[in-house]
Amino acid sequence: MAAQGFADGQSVNRPPLFDGEDYNYWKTRMEFFLHGYDYQLWTIIEEGDLIVLKPREEWTDNDRKMLSQNSKAKNLICCALTRSEFNRISACKSAKEMWDKLNLTYEGTNKVKETRIGILVTQYEKF
Repeated sequence: MAAQGFADGQSVNRPPLFDGEDYNYWKTRMEFFLHGYDYQLWTIIEEGDLIVLKPREEWTDNDRKMLSQNSKAKNLICCALTRSEFNRISACKSAKEMWDKLNLTYEGTNKVKETRIGILVTQYEKF
């Protein structure tokens, strides 16, 4: 079909790949992917890792599953990035830290966003 000018569709089993281009598009698609894949993973990315306060010897199977969710969230983010993007976040310890670093890198802080909006409004008014 690709030979006829049709592009392949997106996979429901693989996260969307981010190559450094069009971050907002990727971010929205990644959020939708995570919501559909496992909403708990999205919660971990937004709020931070699930924590077990008991000593390791007292962990239950449920505790191990919770901690496994942390690793799944990190893995999904890593699988959604090219090598150069992965290198940006490879030192991060949690999925939330990875997500926040990508946001800061590509969207900037609120002050940067406000400055960009101001510049665009000025350019529009001059036009």
